[in-house]
Amino acid sequence: MIDIKLLRDRPEVVRASQRARGEDEGVVDAVLEAEQRRRRSLTAFEQLRAEQKSLGKEVAKAQGEEKQALLARTKELSQHVKDLQAEADAAQAELDSLLLSIGNVIIDGVPSGGEDDYVVLEEIGTPRDFAAEGFEPKDHLELGEALDAIDMGRGAKVAGARFYFLKGQGARLEMGLLSLAVRKAIEAGFTPVITPTLVNRRTMAGAGFIDAHLEEVYHLPADDLFLTGTSEVALAGLHTDEVIDLSSGPIRYAGQSTCYRREAGSYGKDTRGIIRVHQFNKIEMFVYCRPEDAEAEHDRLLQMEKDMLALIDVPYRIIDTAAGDLGGPAARKFDCEAWVPTQGRYRELTSTSNCTTFQARRLNTRFKRDTEGGPRNEVAATLNGTLATTRWLVAILENHQQADGSVVVPEGLREAVGLDVLTPVR
Repeated sequence: MIDIKLLRDRPEVVRASQRARGEDEGVVDAVLEAEQRRRRSLTAFEQLRAEQKSLGKEVAKAQGEEKQALLARTKELSQHVKDLQAEADAAQAELDSLLLSIGNVIIDGVPSGGEDDYVVLEEIGTPRDFAAEGFEPKDHLELGEALDAIDMGRGAKVAGARFYFLKGQGARLEMGLLSLAVRKAIEAGFTPVITPTLVNRRTMAGAGFIDAHLEEVYHLPADDLFLTGTSEVALAGLHTDEVIDLSSGPIRYAGQSTCYRREAGSYGKDTRGIIRVHQFNKIEMFVYCRPEDAEAEHDRLLQMEKDMLALIDVPYRIIDTAAGDLGGPAARKFDCEAWVPTQGRYRELTSTSNCTTFQARRLNTRFKRDTEGGPRNEVAATLNGTLATTRWLVAILENHQQADGSVVVPEGLREAVGLDVLTPVR
């Protein structure tokens, strides 16, 4: 949720953010009008409540006709007070609903536009020239099946489309990748956390994951619980209604979880292999910090991702995601996209988002700041970033394949995986 004080004091900033996102900027005026109605109703309510209390004292002293007149006025006031309370409640509900419909205010410099309007910030590595090496590269699924590492057919038999088994060398590759990511996070001062993968409605909404994308989420109506698509959700809710201690610097977590996404609306997209699936595993970095430290933390998370990508030795690029392609909670997002040889294009492997105070305001996570007037509680900032996930296997398999169908394990991964080369078994 954005800060209503910002919207009230600098509405043009919120309007500009809405325009850059391709969203309705008229909602800004609607919020201001709803707030005015709420204030007017509350002011009238408070005035009548004061009169009601004063009349109560007069009624106690009055007698006869005067008392009856005062009682009638008291009854009339009571109904007016109820009506004004209802008006104020309705205005507050409308105000809250409108505020929840506004995405985070983007940071200066974020590109305007939609999915294709990103800005490439950096390109690292050079794609292999397979033609010069004398063979046509296979895609990750063909490689994975020959390695007996990926089994989509039995995944579909057991659970349906977009499910899979990782077996043998494939399972070892993913487990090694994830364990290496956790180790690197611990070395960098992150606290490892294994999170719940089911959360309640307040947590899901507070993290900003059911505002406009409820169709993407698995919901268990009988319990009103939601399967999470990232451990970011549970980590965002970890300190709900708490005042956290940031006196020694940011609090950094590395969450490990299985993730679930319905992939609604992706019919016909990435149906082959494990690029777009309903279930996968991920190591997610999550940070709580003071708002003024958030941009530096964002750079830190991006560097962590770059260091991890260096270990798998694949060509990739970093993009500054356009405003219209940001999720609601993100004020800025950097994606690292790896080159996929058989597709001839870059595909997202990591993303890191600066959510400023958007999530923490919804979930009431604050920190204590020392000021000249004494300590005061302020809303914390949150950030997140991917450190490893199942999709990385696509880039590893395709970029490190050999003409005989084997796959060389990147040197930085070999100790964690326990293998130097993945060899075909059929």
